[in-house]
Amino acid sequence: MNTTKPNLLLDRRFSPFFWTQFFGAFNDNIFKNALVIFITMKSFSLGSVSSEQMVALCGGIFILPFFVFSATAGQLADKLSKTRIVVWVKIWEIVVMSVGAYGFINDRVGVLLVTLFFMGLHSAFFGPVKYSILPQLLTREELVSGNAYVEMGTFLAILLGTLLGGLLIAHIALGRWLVSAVVLAVATAGLYASQRIQPLGAAAPSLSIQFNPLPLIWDTMRRIHAHRSVFVSILGISWFWFFGAGMLSILPSYCKQYLQGSETLITLFLALFSVGIGIGSLLCGRLSARKLELGLVPCGSLGISLFCFDLFLVGSPGNLDTVDRTIGTTILGFLTTTDGLRIAVDLLFLAISGGVFIVPLYTLIQQRSAKEERSRVIAGNNILNAFFMVCAAAVLVILFRLEFSIPQIFMLFCILNVVVTTYIYIVVPEFLFRCLSWGITNLVHRVEIIGSDRLPMEGPAVLFCNHMSYLDWLIIASACPRPIRFVVYRNFLQNPLLRWIFRDTRVIPIAGAEENPAILDSACKDIATELRNGQIVC
Repeated sequence: MNTTKPNLLLDRRFSPFFWTQFFGAFNDNIFKNALVIFITMKSFSLGSVSSEQMVALCGGIFILPFFVFSATAGQLADKLSKTRIVVWVKIWEIVVMSVGAYGFINDRVGVLLVTLFFMGLHSAFFGPVKYSILPQLLTREELVSGNAYVEMGTFLAILLGTLLGGLLIAHIALGRWLVSAVVLAVATAGLYASQRIQPLGAAAPSLSIQFNPLPLIWDTMRRIHAHRSVFVSILGISWFWFFGAGMLSILPSYCKQYLQGSETLITLFLALFSVGIGIGSLLCGRLSARKLELGLVPCGSLGISLFCFDLFLVGSPGNLDTVDRTIGTTILGFLTTTDGLRIAVDLLFLAISGGVFIVPLYTLIQQRSAKEERSRVIAGNNILNAFFMVCAAAVLVILFRLEFSIPQIFMLFCILNVVVTTYIYIVVPEFLFRCLSWGITNLVHRVEIIGSDRLPMEGPAVLFCNHMSYLDWLIIASACPRPIRFVVYRNFLQNPLLRWIFRDTRVIPIAGAEENPAILDSACKDIATELRNGQIVC
């Protein structure tokens, strides 16, 4: 059974959009990192604000537009053609980068900070389109692979943009000119790619636009909270950004304070984290067998906790003396030591687990949010993501004031990850149900699926099985790319554990005509209703 579409990056439906979003993230990070280094090298101050304070403010300046404008951006993305919005955003990016080039060339740090805000505005308006456009460009079975490529591209763009921004601005004589030329060139490449995205119709053309941000944000939060599985998926994604932002913030200090590492080792850590997310995203696409596989989410969260816990162990206070304090002088020296290799493996596989964790959550939001409000749901996700990243920075400030060591912070993040993800799986047991069915059909038993192409991707269908074992329903659930409404003998639901697992699968209890005719009649009516609603019943 073919599990991925290997030429998706070459597909004319997907490729222009992929490169559009890649160039956008790439340019954001070229500009941000070049600006941070530029302010640091020049020791700029703005009034009473020191250069160190300005560097700290850069992150807040970039994130602020996500709070204020994401809800409006979501409305526009639902009301108007997403293709047109992408092109407008790319034109805006060229204008903003032109202003940024002026700021770099003329040493106008105030202009550069304004430019950074406008780049955040650019990303805030692109964000709702970035994920809501995929269901219009791709088929349902291509959606997981599409999200995997987008996540891979995003984190590789962050890595490459951060590295290139630092390299360009470090050139003493031509740094400002090089950064200016490159950001304009990348913005132009993004516009070129955006103009090749296929034209798309508006999802909700009659939607009226509101511009007051506060009630609009409240309405967006209410909208995402209305669907439980969508809301907890957004919570999971936001938690991942909290975790990722926190980890990336403390890795430089961990490298310098605990490993005596150089800037090259910090770059290695960033590369391991970014590449790991990309690998995990692609791995998730392959393991999902071209369908939304929520069972991979618990696997990803387990990996995050385990490898984060091992980072605590390798650098815990009781074990710190065994770490060679000189291993961080070079990358080769670091990787040729036992503890150095262990830390690198932990970071890589932690990030791979993160990629496996996050891709199904994005796909669930896309598939289970209504077409006419999908962009607004994605906008709500972006607002919460930004809020959680700001919270991560605030939490780290508090932890450092409380004199937490970095290994202790690793341990705290591990515990928080267990708490948050456990809450998610309790609220929506479907994640554990799918994990159980995926594990049985992929790890315990090697199940060969024949005739899956006969299952309709839309519309009603009835599945009959001969019920050879109590695992039948798990195997069928794993094999089917769509949710199934199982008809289950009512006595099975008397078990509290089974009742909890089945809660979100909307099973239909049934009984014999002589045993309980009322339950039988109710089951027949429920089956008819589910089929009228286009569901699969087994």
